[in-house]
Amino acid sequence: MQTIDNFNFAGKKAFVRVDFNVPLDENFNITDDTRIRMALPTLKKILSDGGSPIIGSHLGRPDGVADKFSLKHILPHVSALLGVDVQFASDCIGEEAKMKAAALQPGEVLLLENLRFYEEEEGKSRGVAKDAPKEVKKAANEKVKESQKAFTATLASYADVYVNDAFGSAHRAHASTALIADCFDAGHKMFGYLMNSELEAIDKVLNDIRRPFTAILGGSKVSTKIDVIKNLLAKVDNLIITGGMTYTFTKALGGKIGKSICEDDKMELALELLKEAKANNVNLVLALDAKIADRFSNDARTDFVDVNNIPDDWEGLDIGPKTEALYAEVIKKSKTILWNGPTGVFEFENFTHGSRNVAEAIAEATANGAFSLVGGGDSVACINKFGLADKVSYVSTGGGALLEAIEGKILPGVAAVRG
Repeated sequence: MQTIDNFNFAGKKAFVRVDFNVPLDENFNITDDTRIRMALPTLKKILSDGGSPIIGSHLGRPDGVADKFSLKHILPHVSALLGVDVQFASDCIGEEAKMKAAALQPGEVLLLENLRFYEEEEGKSRGVAKDAPKEVKKAANEKVKESQKAFTATLASYADVYVNDAFGSAHRAHASTALIADCFDAGHKMFGYLMNSELEAIDKVLNDIRRPFTAILGGSKVSTKIDVIKNLLAKVDNLIITGGMTYTFTKALGGKIGKSICEDDKMELALELLKEAKANNVNLVLALDAKIADRFSNDARTDFVDVNNIPDDWEGLDIGPKTEALYAEVIKKSKTILWNGPTGVFEFENFTHGSRNVAEAIAEATANGAFSLVGGGDSVACINKFGLADKVSYVSTGGGALLEAIEGKILPGVAAVRG
């Protein structure tokens, strides 16, 4: 397989799929430019070789063209970070894009408009009512799939080489993340530096394990993490279940959880997972106590109680001190660590303590030689909020892509390049 280090981009135009899906405030100011900065090494390698990057990305989930999702809003910041006056095409497959791509000179950069302004990017029709008959939906999607080929071919026609550096979108079989790779031979398609780093970090966690291996899984619903949990139960020594999922397990075991979030229809599943953990000799760690609130608010009255004895009108919004000590003890003894999901409602300042405790324990374990991977939007937000991103081994830019990789799924964006 071709690698970015071994490829000389001199005189070449490279279609670089990045993930510049960054958060913007009401004035279109970027509030977190991590994803842009992470793509810089790849873009700068192409430029330093004397090549020309043509950048493709999506922003948000537009239903057609919408100014608030235009990539023109991030253009000045991308230019500033690259140190190049980046050109912009206001339509990713229009005549303007074709002309600017054709005229692009070595050392110049072109940013295309949001790829998802076209339904062909995702390959699904947006013009059919949700309650339309299945046959109508199928026909509409097939029509888009057919036009998707032309859309993909147009994007590919701009460049001599394809570089996928969008790990955050690698789990999507979209035109620019997977299908476009078929337009290039094996010697002219490759991963960027970010994609390589992400895949190496995941491989280290799942296949190059130093034990004990501890995974910390948070999140509100067991249902969204079933496959992740099952795959990890065959690999980890310790599995810490935290966040909102805690209360489904606690209630399944007969505990009183008050108004805490709970998936009643997943309690049987929770018990099955506990049995599976035991059968695999996995230490499945659940909370001992909780920080509870009388309402879902940062200003709510709070108290600490045993997690299985929460009063009827109260709800658990974070872990308590006993649980913090338990989690920290397990984490600090670990040599491989995966963290996905906070321990509580970390958006509320009064309920950040548990997540901070986990982050600090991971940082300490890392300082003592453990390999730690932090991934998923909320976990990344936590580690950044606490100023500890540089104290862990790797912070992933992928949310859904990371979870699917941990589930053991083959990511379309990866398979398309690897062949």
